[in-house]
Formats: sequence, structure tokens, C-alpha cells
Amino acid sequence: MIYPQYPAFVVEDIVRLRRRLAHAGIPPRCTDGNFIVGTWNLRDFGGLFDDWIENPDSPKRNLRGLAIIAEVVRRFDVVALQEVKRQTTALRVLQERFLGPHWDLMLTDVTAGDKGRQERQAYLFDRRRISPSGLAGEIVLPPTADGDPQEQFDRTPYLVGFQAGGEHFALLSAHIRYGDEPAERLPELRRLARFVAREIRDRAREDGAEEANLIVLGDFNIDRRQGNPLFDAFVETGLWVPEALRTLATTYGTAAKHYDQIAWFRDDMALRPTGRAGLLDFAGAVFQELSLFQMSYRVSDHFPLWVEFALDRSDETLARTLGVDANGPDPFGGVAD
Repeated sequence: MIYPQYPAFVVEDIVRLRRRLAHAGIPPRCTDGNFIVGTWNLRDFGGLFDDWIENPDSPKRNLRGLAIIAEVVRRFDVVALQEVKRQTTALRVLQERFLGPHWDLMLTDVTAGDKGRQERQAYLFDRRRISPSGLAGEIVLPPTADGDPQEQFDRTPYLVGFQAGGEHFALLSAHIRYGDEPAERLPELRRLARFVAREIRDRAREDGAEEANLIVLGDFNIDRRQGNPLFDAFVETGLWVPEALRTLATTYGTAAKHYDQIAWFRDDMALRPTGRAGLLDFAGAVFQELSLFQMSYRVSDHFPLWVEFALDRSDETLARTLGVDANGPDPFGGVAD
């Protein structure tokens, strides 16, 4: 924490942001108790104006913006970031000067071509609580059964394995194309959902699989969830979005969108979600002197999503030892005082 170095106007931002964080209900990170997974599209996260004051030119993101972003990221154990650009100055300063030496980074190369928008995928994680398993790779679609090449993703999804305590899991971060019309997003969404279900899910079911406990997250540019062809394509192969996230709009504005998602195959998930999940709405709490549109270039135009998972499995072990169902209404009711 470098709060003594913050100007007073930045400290005021942080105080207001902390009120929003408390309201959001993000639980404390508890050693051996839980871990928290987040996802956040950080708008055009590339260059940095290395000062606390406003830059009359470009980029608009400055140290004030990074202080706000860091305050949020610290609430997670690992966070997938979308819209990281070719230039990684802001990301490196965030990691090294704001988060500190115990935070690590994994990121892809730039996706080539105009459609890739010079973007990378990245993960930030607190290595005091999370460690990489060694699995890392970008998703490349194989040829069809006829041997024809498939159209690849505009921005290559990034699959990385992690370990928290005794739990292993894999995160697949994606940023689906936007296009001029929502219908243009449908083919890429379908390709990703079907590849994840047919290829990665099958491998995840094998004993000792590196892809076990697969969590798919990121910006899928889905306007609405229920009753929307884009959302239907996302979940048609079995991906499940936690109930706590289903009604949350992840952008601000009069027509707020449900672009961002966290999902998994519930039948294949050995991790234990606690049921706590949500987003952080910071609109109006920071950069109050600016419009929300102006603020978005300094922080983001998306809100971060998060899900908590339990690490403590002692109740399961006790129940197994006694031969009772740990998921029953009162598994230890038969134990006399």
C-alpha cells in the first residue's frame, strides 16, 4: 500500500470506492478458507501518463486511474483482464508499483490482424495464495472433419491452470468480437462454446487432467442473458452462470449490457462455490469531476465480476469419516453433545 504517496483527491476517490466495495459484498480473502476469481475488461489498457494529474493529450489513463484499479484488483486472488494492449506500460506499473512484489502476471502475445485490435489476454494473481500449475496455452481451433481450416477467433482465448491450497482449476479468458450488429458475435460465441464442451471438457474429465475445474470467463459481448440468442449460444453446451450473476449488468448507462460472464460446467465442477458472487459498480464514485464516458478511459467502461470458492473441506472429511452425507440438511445431527 502506498497511500501516503497519494494526493488528497485520489485518497477521496479511494474512500468512496471502498464504500462501494463494502456494498458489493466481496468477502475477505481468508487463508485456507477461500479464494476469489475475478474478470475485468479494462478499456484500452495500454499506455500510461505517469503522473497524478490529467494529461491534456493521450493516453488519458494516469496514476490516479491505476490507484483505483489496484484497489479493486487487491480484493481478488486471481483476475482475468481483457483489452490489454500491445503496449503494456500501464499493466507493468500496476503490477510493480501499485500491487507489489507478491503479485505475478501471465499474458499472451498480441493477437495479429486488424480484428485482434492489438490486444492481449492477461492474468494477475497474488502468489501468496495462488500459483500457476504450469498449464498455459492459447486456443486454436482444429480443422473440421473434412480437413478444412476453421475460422479462428479474432482475439485468441487464453487457458491457464492455477492452484489454490489443495485445489486445482483452469481459467479460460475470452474477448468475443463486437462487430457492427449483435448477430455478428453469434458464430464466434458458438465456436468457443462448442470447442470448450467437446475438446476441453472431455480432457477435464480424465483422471489427473490439467484442465480440471474449468472456469470460462471474460467479455462475451452478450447484451442480455435470459431470452437472448447470444446468451443461449453461450450456455447451449452446458456452461452454467451462477444465479448471483445472472441479472447483473456489467456496463453503466441507460442501456446497461450484460457483456461479461463467469461460467462453468456444473456437473464437472469439483470446486465448491460458496454462493457469493457479484460485481463492483464504481460509476460515480471516482473521477467525480468527469463524465462517466471520460472516466471510462481512466478506469474502464466495464464493471468487474467475481465469484468466491471455498478451500476448507474439513466438513466433507468429517462426514466421510462418519459415513454421513456432508450435503444433507444436518449431517452431524446424530452426534450427541
